[in-house]
Amino acid sequence: MTLPAMPLLAERPQIAPIVRRGLRLNAQADSYAAIDLVMEEAPLRALRPDEVVVKIAAAAVNPSDAKAATGLMPYAVFPRTPGRDFSGTVVAGPEALLGRDVFGSSGDLGIRQDGAQASHMIVEADAVVEVPQGVSLREAAGIGVPFVTAWEGLRRAGLPQPGETVLVLGLNGKVGQAVAQIAAWRGARVIGVVRRAEPFIGDALVPPLVLNASAEDVPARVRELTEGKGADIVFNTVGDPFYDLGQKAMAVGGRAVFIAAIERFVTFDILAFYKGRHTYVGIDTIALNSVETGRLLAALAPGFAAGALKPFPIHERALYPLTEARAAYAAVMGSSQDRVLLLPEA
Repeated sequence: MTLPAMPLLAERPQIAPIVRRGLRLNAQADSYAAIDLVMEEAPLRALRPDEVVVKIAAAAVNPSDAKAATGLMPYAVFPRTPGRDFSGTVVAGPEALLGRDVFGSSGDLGIRQDGAQASHMIVEADAVVEVPQGVSLREAAGIGVPFVTAWEGLRRAGLPQPGETVLVLGLNGKVGQAVAQIAAWRGARVIGVVRRAEPFIGDALVPPLVLNASAEDVPARVRELTEGKGADIVFNTVGDPFYDLGQKAMAVGGRAVFIAAIERFVTFDILAFYKGRHTYVGIDTIALNSVETGRLLAALAPGFAAGALKPFPIHERALYPLTEARAAYAAVMGSSQDRVLLLPEA
């Protein structure tokens, strides 16, 4: 039997490259107001065997997107497409992933390499996580940075155990809300601190007790609530303004997590640190690449699938087409409490 001749390479059908339409930062801006987001169309490069193309359904806008555009992150490259958090559908790559709805985040995407604020994006196959049942694509796009930061901080500090107390400084920020959810999921008691009289605005299996820093002696109240022990974990999402009260509220053997600062320097009580046998943990999710971040999200996915963790609500007022990216960035830098998303197909 004679086999048919194989076509010459030039005769084989060619797959047209996917054209990506997205935002582009061509140069560093001098200020937030000067961030110049332009639209660009270009074909995607050829895929490597370990990569996928994700057709983006939604991409979140984080404060770090704006900071990286203004020189506050010296390792940011130009030109590039911004965007760290995303959700979408795999349209090219390993067959087992084709057609899957996925989400992800990264410290590299949108900062050191092209990110998610576009119609399509190339990322490592090991970086994407299947969207948990019961979570929409838009909700999945909003999980990223806040939950990754919360989980990584708690993981490195030693995940809270049932019966432990977690004190969240800056409870109503997105990371603070995520910490409260994860700690409650783990069976810990959560006490949250806010700057003024306001209720907890997030979700948690057990709503946290809220302390108003402007009206209460927070360390004294924490010790009163814990029968003199103090907090096993203090998760400081604010930085130096809450540094002293957080350290004074820690239990012997307690762990403190830091993710932010306004002023870089604080008065460090060395005696209290070693006498209290404290552990300090610093978290910078920008240092995590896409695959490392994907592992963290995969660890959280069962909590979302079971309903123990809830994605942030996505409001219509916080949805923007790519052509209105400036307004989306302005909302985020204006301290919007919404999870702001860009929708490439809007």
